[in-house]
Amino acid sequence: MTTYTDKGPKPEAGKFLNFDHIRFWVGNAKQAASYYCVRLGFEPYAYRGLETGSRTVCSHAVKQNKIVYVFESALMPDNQEMGQHLVRHGDGAKDVAFAVEDLDAIMKVAKQRGGQVVRDIWEEQDDCGKLATSYENILKTLFSPEIGLNFIDHVVGNQPDLEMENVAKWYEDNLAFHRFWSVDDKQIHTEYSALRSIVVTNWEETIKMPINEPAPGKRKSQIQEYVDHYGGAGVQHIAMNTNDIIRAISNLRQRGMEFLSVPKVYYKTLREQLSKSRTKVAEDMDMLEKLNILVDFDEDGYLLQIFTKNMQDRPTLFLEVIQRHNHQGFGAGNFKALFEAIEIDQAERGNL
Repeated sequence: MTTYTDKGPKPEAGKFLNFDHIRFWVGNAKQAASYYCVRLGFEPYAYRGLETGSRTVCSHAVKQNKIVYVFESALMPDNQEMGQHLVRHGDGAKDVAFAVEDLDAIMKVAKQRGGQVVRDIWEEQDDCGKLATSYENILKTLFSPEIGLNFIDHVVGNQPDLEMENVAKWYEDNLAFHRFWSVDDKQIHTEYSALRSIVVTNWEETIKMPINEPAPGKRKSQIQEYVDHYGGAGVQHIAMNTNDIIRAISNLRQRGMEFLSVPKVYYKTLREQLSKSRTKVAEDMDMLEKLNILVDFDEDGYLLQIFTKNMQDRPTLFLEVIQRHNHQGFGAGNFKALFEAIEIDQAERGNL
């Protein structure tokens, strides 16, 4: 594992603040939004559709604290752009939006550095506000208590083989991001698969984008499985930060969310390793084991994390819940256990 400490000079352009929202293209936005409300404790936030005057695309936005997901579907039968995208990729994240302090300045620098602008700056506003209050109240009544997912911690992208460096360089050249952390296949591998990863971030280090690519192994890695089933590069998982992962996962499991399981030997080894470390985990280890929550640590702190099973039939996008205790890594110590858990699912799908 390599941690980069030199951020370079502070960019003159406007500041990146945080993840603003993530937009998904899906076959049925209404049902996708409802699933995230029922299973993950989000609430309806905003709507655009036939009733608001939109004739081409329907949008359902859901929110939990600072996390906003927007699900979009076509309203007419011949929407070639969305149709072709869904045929190739299936449901998935289409756009990761950053909140910034000075959009004009950031766009100016990106253009000067050769960045391709798909659509120039535009302004949007409406008078719609939230969805019907009665619907929100029903969800709160039926599915209390709250989950406690607070904000997007990081968003991981998978790339085909040998593209990771080019993608990282794009962030460096066009958005003035810098490298924050990296691992290679000598550090992250199992008997069957391996990966390489680079994490890029803005100067303030509030937006973190890990970039993965597959490495050669005996069998097909989960990174390659993603690329094959998604039809190219895309968002592999979204990590949501919480300050009480035991409560969050307990409530999510009650709602029917499914998570990856890890072998019991993981916790035996973990307890032995922690007994030799000055780092002390405050949470109940028996409860962490019962919930299948992973622990990664160093001499300064630790993090707790867990991963859902795939959020759709294709083995592409999944979610992570993470809690940090003075630890800014990405669970490198857990990658082997995570890989093995995913490989069990891969074997069941016949894709290992």
